[in-house]
Amino acid sequence: MIVAIDGPAAAGKSTVARQVAVRIGATYLDSGAIYRAVTWAALARGVDLDDPRACGDLAETLEIRLAPGDPHVLVSVDGRDVTREVRASDVSESVSRVAAHTPVRRAVTELSRQMMARGDWVCDGRDVGTVIVPNADVKVFLTADPARRAERRLRDLEASGHDHDLQRVLDDIVRRDHLDSTRADSPLTRAADAVVVDSSTRDADEVVEVILELVRTRVEAV
Repeated sequence: MIVAIDGPAAAGKSTVARQVAVRIGATYLDSGAIYRAVTWAALARGVDLDDPRACGDLAETLEIRLAPGDPHVLVSVDGRDVTREVRASDVSESVSRVAAHTPVRRAVTELSRQMMARGDWVCDGRDVGTVIVPNADVKVFLTADPARRAERRLRDLEASGHDHDLQRVLDDIVRRDHLDSTRADSPLTRAADAVVVDSSTRDADEVVEVILELVRTRVEAV
């Protein structure tokens, strides 16, 4: 069983995906964390973020590992724990630029597929159901009003010890939405067979129940 949850930034994908994975006994994969790891490494090493080849070469050489964590997955790059660093503002503001490069997307897609080769998985990201695992058993496109997403992102940043103001976070989300939806390679879009779930007025538990019902329906249909 593979459940793919796609959607824009701060729609609540990670929180929901993690809970769904626990409820169905699957492993959670945060593909966005992989892009963040590549972006952090590029920034740390002075790689030109607008150079597709340089960013792609870097992505292919990094040893990126993910492990369960709360509230975010634990991320290590070449043996170094960078869980906090990949959630910093400079990474959040740059990740869409790096993720737009075809060589980077190919590297992350390949790594994600290798991780999900066996077993049951719940994976969230921008192109999970359209590119990474287009044959996923359940596909969800999770969205929410930009203002609501900005409030959520601000809480996450504050919980991680990063100071921000709401307007700056909202501006960044709007900018990332534009970059994600207009990039040439694998733009953010809903898979034709994905179910749209709006979390603007739903809390995480309510969204989890909606997705679990989709999973139950899928299992019963097999």
